[in-house]
Amino acid sequence: GVLQITWEQADPFSTLRNGMGNHQILQLGLIILLSYLPEAAQYSCMFLYLRQVIKFTADEVATFIAVIGVLSVTFQTLVLAFLYNCVGHKTTMVIGLAFQVLQLIWFGLGLSKWMMWFAGVLAAASSITYPAISAYASQSADSEQQGLLQGILTGIRGLSNGFGPAVFGLLFFFFHVELDEAVVDDTLPNHGEELSSYNSKSMPGGPFLFGAFLAFLALLITLSLPDTAPMHKMDIKKKD
Repeated sequence: GVLQITWEQADPFSTLRNGMGNHQILQLGLIILLSYLPEAAQYSCMFLYLRQVIKFTADEVATFIAVIGVLSVTFQTLVLAFLYNCVGHKTTMVIGLAFQVLQLIWFGLGLSKWMMWFAGVLAAASSITYPAISAYASQSADSEQQGLLQGILTGIRGLSNGFGPAVFGLLFFFFHVELDEAVVDDTLPNHGEELSSYNSKSMPGGPFLFGAFLAFLALLITLSLPDTAPMHKMDIKKKD
């Protein structure tokens, strides 16, 4: 006969609701939401911020992207594996979130190029956070529920990726910083004057400080997680 599919089975939010009924999965979801929302927002606006507020040239921004990219790959491969073996997954998550808090504070308070470069190195170090969360979750879930759990966490990450830039855009508006490519044209005669006006503002990097607060909340939640979670405690009930 014809296979009958009910809305309850097809509901894309049913799996999320079922997973969120588990306290530990809810904690991991909040950690991803609070940490990845500022990360996604930061990378969506950071390069315009560097040009418009910190006076980076186009070549300096390109070099910044390349260097931070190479460092991120290094941290996510060699350093991440070393931390797993030495301190475990939970402590690796704590280290990654601590780096994220520091780099967001540095981006928020810094107004010089060398401070941005240092913050970029910290940002590369913080890139180990999501892989560590994913690894912690995979060790804590039943083997039959791995795909379901990773799907929930990836979905929350995607949600953060969508909302993060919008939140930061609104915050930059509140802090009277307009990130517009039209005002970062190096050929414009008033380019330096336009940029210097942002340096005179009290806190153009305020949105980054808000992101640091969110990452700090994620860090506090991470500290409440058990070091190693038994498999049965992460079991997810899935309706047939």
